Amino acid sequence: MIYFDNSATTKIYPSVLATYDKVAQNIWGNPSSLHKMGDRAHQMLETSRKRIADLLGTKQDEIFFTSGGTESNNTAIKGTAVQKREFGKHIITSSVEHASVANSFTSLENLGYRVTRLPADKEGRVNVDDLRHALDSDTTLVSIMGVNNEIGTIQPIDEISDLLENYPTVQFHVDNVQALGKNIWSKVFTPRVDLSSLSAHKFHAPRGIGILYKKEGKMLSPLHDGGGQEKGLRSGTENLPAIAGMAKAIRLLLKDEPEKAAREAAIKAKIVAYLKGKPGITIFSPVSSGFAPHILCFVLEGIRGETLVHTLEEHDIYVSTTSACASTKVDEAGTLVAMHVDDKIATSAIRLSFDESNTMEEAEQFITVFDKIYNHFAKINHLGE
Repeated sequence: MIYFDNSATTKIYPSVLATYDKVAQNIWGNPSSLHKMGDRAHQMLETSRKRIADLLGTKQDEIFFTSGGTESNNTAIKGTAVQKREFGKHIITSSVEHASVANSFTSLENLGYRVTRLPADKEGRVNVDDLRHALDSDTTLVSIMGVNNEIGTIQPIDEISDLLENYPTVQFHVDNVQALGKNIWSKVFTPRVDLSSLSAHKFHAPRGIGILYKKEGKMLSPLHDGGGQEKGLRSGTENLPAIAGMAKAIRLLLKDEPEKAAREAAIKAKIVAYLKGKPGITIFSPVSSGFAPHILCFVLEGIRGETLVHTLEEHDIYVSTTSACASTKVDEAGTLVAMHVDDKIATSAIRLSFDESNTMEEAEQFITVFDKIYNHFAKINHLGE
């Protein structure tokens, strides 16, 4: 069995699962309770927060816990828009964002905010000059993802950061859900980034827990009203077992990070070398420093992506269409559509995503199986004739 869909079929680190179980099965108080069991829980909560902050190179008080990437993105975007609405209602994003970002902007647009969606080039990358021209005196927020979840494009966060140095009142949010542990963190998490989102299930921690980094001094309006947990930003009793597990998962993820990323890049390169030049195959995630090492999106022309996913599944190989979060919806392949890729090609796209547990042997097995599939469909569709 091969999992090249590591966002939808997360393999939790065994030691992380042990930490989760240990915390979950012991008697702990509510971290907000005044008694000693509550204090014990609070100490573990803050210890986990400090460990994560140290690993990410932030301050402890800049780490806030959420239910995952979607909540972190919603909180960053809507929280900024509401908090700063008296200073302006113009907000900027790109046309290639994850649904949790794109739909947050649409919701705000329906409430009267003015939204600019920057176009993307043929590699799915925004142009910093387009952002420069879009900024005005009413702009309060820019939200651009670090790594595209569909094709793996690394956005020019460092260049955007340089530009935004001239706009200190504009809050800068980066959806970094796909970026951690891929040896590219310095490219997507600069000192100018005010807000950044992470989701634990992307790095072998339990589902249902995430992080919002909020730079010290930046203000957000909370989305949840309640007991005032997480310094009033995110009310609701903290999921302590998952938080403790997430802290451990980040430590394990970042251990030997360059070597792990290099192995993922080698797997991607091997499969790309096999696919390259084949009639009917279009690769949207080249082997390049401008793309993440763990994402490979390509098309077998004439075959819908979902058909190819199920065909590979028959061989115990699990991949996804372009986004696991939209794989059952008709609006999949949003990035490719934004890149003006023909709809017939965009709906044929599949995505392979790798992690450090994948092997070169699995890549070879994928190539062997896919070669038979390719030859079968190539004959039916007269590819190369």
